[in-house]
Amino acid sequence: MRIFKLRAFAMALPLMLLANSGFAQTQTISLDDLSAFKNPGKNWAIVGGVMTDLSQNDAIKSTKGTGILFCSSSEKNHGSDLFTNDQFGNVVVELDYLMAKGGNSGIYLQGNYEIQLEDSWGYKNPTSANNGGIYGRWDASRPEGEEVVGGFAPRQNVSKAPGLWQHIKIVFQAPTFDGSGSKTANAKILQVALNGVVIHENIELVGPTRGNVGKEVAMASLRLQGDHGSVAFRNISIKPFQEMAMQEQRGGADPIFIEANSNVNLRSFVPLENNVLAPHGISVGGPEQVSFSYDLDKGMLMKAWHGQFLETTAMWDGRGNGTSKPEGNVTYFTKQLIPSVAMLKGSNDTWPKDTVGSGYKPKGYVMDAEDRPEFKYVTYGTKINDAIKAMPDGHGLNREISTDKSSKDLYLLLANATDIQEVEKGLYVLNDKSYYIKINEANGKPIIRDNNGMKQLIMPIGSKLNYSILF
Repeated sequence: MRIFKLRAFAMALPLMLLANSGFAQTQTISLDDLSAFKNPGKNWAIVGGVMTDLSQNDAIKSTKGTGILFCSSSEKNHGSDLFTNDQFGNVVVELDYLMAKGGNSGIYLQGNYEIQLEDSWGYKNPTSANNGGIYGRWDASRPEGEEVVGGFAPRQNVSKAPGLWQHIKIVFQAPTFDGSGSKTANAKILQVALNGVVIHENIELVGPTRGNVGKEVAMASLRLQGDHGSVAFRNISIKPFQEMAMQEQRGGADPIFIEANSNVNLRSFVPLENNVLAPHGISVGGPEQVSFSYDLDKGMLMKAWHGQFLETTAMWDGRGNGTSKPEGNVTYFTKQLIPSVAMLKGSNDTWPKDTVGSGYKPKGYVMDAEDRPEFKYVTYGTKINDAIKAMPDGHGLNREISTDKSSKDLYLLLANATDIQEVEKGLYVLNDKSYYIKINEANGKPIIRDNNGMKQLIMPIGSKLNYSILF
């Protein structure tokens, strides 16, 4: 029997920024050159594209162009940190970053308070030293190996794979000082959201974190760490503000959560990112902290996420709309509900928009020995078994499609994406480096084709087809 553990918490309204007209407006740092930074070291460059090798540490290759800030650094070839010319007090910092395998970097507010950036892909119990953590202070008086104190781990690990773009938003309140220079209030991290998920709120910093540049001040540069590994940044936005207020708590019911400490399945309406709603959706979670949602009406894998399972308030509180909401960082695989399997006369045939004419009949699902569902349906007179399982290492999903009879004309739609690029043999990166698809070489090579302004990755199923989705 599956046990659903429910948690209830008070839900606060969002943080509210109170702007001061005397402050600058939002500043988007130009990455046409390095002129926004002080004396950039040789390890920093402006490039047009970056690509990571998943099999090697600190391996990021760059291509010529503009728009991306790239740091080339490794354990053997340390670089230097990078400081903005402008100085800031209270700021909202937003940016995208991309880590190499084994990569380590950081964002230092005022050069003194570090938000850790690290390749923490698949970690189940993140610490303050892992991706998104607030790094601790250094106390040399403590025993060896225990000098770092006072760090704050992220609430959950919502990190993506190396080589994929991640987004972070940091709301920072600077320390304040009186006329004599004495500190009157500590700095605070008011909020950090990583890949769309809040991982810190209202953290008081009693002093600078390890690796700081000096004493605390009211105004200082933003600092990007560049001496611990290769990393790339883009879309850097800095918005100063005067003060921060937390609004009153919202009335009504507390939100309802479902944990997935063991394998859990939940039927609900499942929304996609463009407000498309799958009325026959099912979400699957487990102890690997990798979850996904599946459309039983089309046999389609819709989205997946790292982190905690579901918030279900809209399902179970009053007259809600019946939808469930992932708690982790969501990677979407589709914007429209179309069949995953189609019969094509040739690889250039148009993919069908629905199941009309296919004889599609959903047959539900059966549970495997570990209480995980395998989905079953009939289409084009063929029985399909669709087994999607979280990887034990938490890196993503393995999917195996099998049939009761082989047909060279029965194809699987692996991806419908804005862009698809083969980065190494059998490994494809999709949707502006949002996720990877890795093909088992025994299955052959998939076909990349154009379809109404999108790219599709399709492949004949035969009697069995398996691949992995890494995100």
